[in-house]
Amino acid sequence: MSIPSGAPVAAPRVPEAVHRRRWAILGILMFSLLIVVLDNSILNVAVKTIASPAPTGIGATQSELEWAINSYTLVFAGLLFTAGLLGDRIGRKKVLLAGILVFGIGSALAALSSSPGELITWRALMGFGAAFVMPATLAVLMNVFERDEQPKAIGIWAGSVGLGIAIGPITGGLLLEHFWWGSIFLVNVPVVVVALIAMAVLVPDSKDPAPGRVDPFGVVLSIIGLVLLVYGIIRGGELASFTDVTVLAPLIGGLLVLTGFVWHEKRSSHPSIDISYFRKPAFSAAVAAIALVFFALMGVTFFSAFYLQSVRGYTALESGLLILPLAAAQMIFAPRARLVVDRFGARAVCTVGMLLVAVGLAAFALFDADTPLWVLCLVFFVQGTGMAHIMPPVTVAVMQALPRERAGSGSAINNTFRQVGGALGIAVLGSVLSTVYRGDIEGHLDGVPAAARDVAGESIEATLGVAEKLGPAGKPLVAAANDAFIGAMHVTALGSAAVALVGAAVVALFLPGRPAVRDERAEAPQDTGEPVRRS
Repeated sequence: MSIPSGAPVAAPRVPEAVHRRRWAILGILMFSLLIVVLDNSILNVAVKTIASPAPTGIGATQSELEWAINSYTLVFAGLLFTAGLLGDRIGRKKVLLAGILVFGIGSALAALSSSPGELITWRALMGFGAAFVMPATLAVLMNVFERDEQPKAIGIWAGSVGLGIAIGPITGGLLLEHFWWGSIFLVNVPVVVVALIAMAVLVPDSKDPAPGRVDPFGVVLSIIGLVLLVYGIIRGGELASFTDVTVLAPLIGGLLVLTGFVWHEKRSSHPSIDISYFRKPAFSAAVAAIALVFFALMGVTFFSAFYLQSVRGYTALESGLLILPLAAAQMIFAPRARLVVDRFGARAVCTVGMLLVAVGLAAFALFDADTPLWVLCLVFFVQGTGMAHIMPPVTVAVMQALPRERAGSGSAINNTFRQVGGALGIAVLGSVLSTVYRGDIEGHLDGVPAAARDVAGESIEATLGVAEKLGPAGKPLVAAANDAFIGAMHVTALGSAAVALVGAAVVALFLPGRPAVRDERAEAPQDTGEPVRRS
């Protein structure tokens, strides 16, 4: 049942027994969220190993490796909205337990894959489980914390996302140094077992007490639209072009289906989501900010991995360690972002945060092959600081705009925009990087055999692979590849920074400013002898 957007909703008090264990519950939710986020980045470290012939790897081709990553993203993004709706309807704890169980089973099967096809299939199963975990964690959080503590809890929740992004490559590098490639998936299994037991004991169940009738047509439209849209984005990234018919067809189809979804929801007597919430400038600005910041960030994360490993020569583990400042900044500042928002307002804080992200991204346009390490660490710290002052306030804006009973839907909207924005960032900025790189390197491939020329121009990794086969004669090609990649990275970094500046303009125009100062003396409770409110 849809609740009118203009009607204030008085959220019921959290039961005392749940309130007392709220921080332990948050720890479990962070633990569950961490493995889902971590697994989304850990595979990037192992691609070279998985591409190796058996017994070291499973001989996956470049296309098969891309789909091992993309199958997870495609299923995950396509089901996020549906997962949030199901949590509101049948219970968030049930959905969370089922999701983490499916994720664990998929992890075990992925670890034992004997072929690229099996790995792609089981990664899709992991994405299915993850789609039910991520929105449920935020929805449960909204139902175990009172409204005044939600910003602090969301700040900690957002910090754990940054931690997962950073420690994924580190964990993967450590495991690959000592174990076989499947260990990067098998490590999830004991974590899942612990999480299942802890959830069953501590996490309370909650759902919308008056969900109304099911909207199956709207649910199907949302799945089809999101899957087509994300597939088109992924395909565009693979081809480094968005004009191919295999890219345009799913993109246009996805947009048309999602337009139909919005049209249907506006006219349905029992919509899956009240579209009128998007008429609120603060709500729409918040979800737009989420998409834009992840568009910019995921794009730069993509090319920074190649910069650190291919150009600078760092190992996967060393590259992961260099991203630690980004995680540290998020862990330090995200839980405290609410204090800054209370003082200066969400508009000022998020605008400055977006500008910091833009500065960090633009800094990559000044990097070369000899940029000092301390400068890299400083830039990552600035980026993390900016994100820490964006994600908690905009997430609070999205979640508190909806009634507590619709927390699953709010979380699904939040995570869907983040996932689509991130996928779009990798695809679009990856295409820019590839196009500029190919244009620069083609003039240096004259000495390369004709059969290998097309392959050598695809990416810096492909060029370096061909140069290695040429032996001493390939040394000039290595230098040319590094120069071409750095030039392409500069262009892509400026594009990322421009997107972050658009995000800064959006939040500056539409997010609410500093809240009105209240008269604390007038609001102070009188001494009536009644017990003080719980803390």
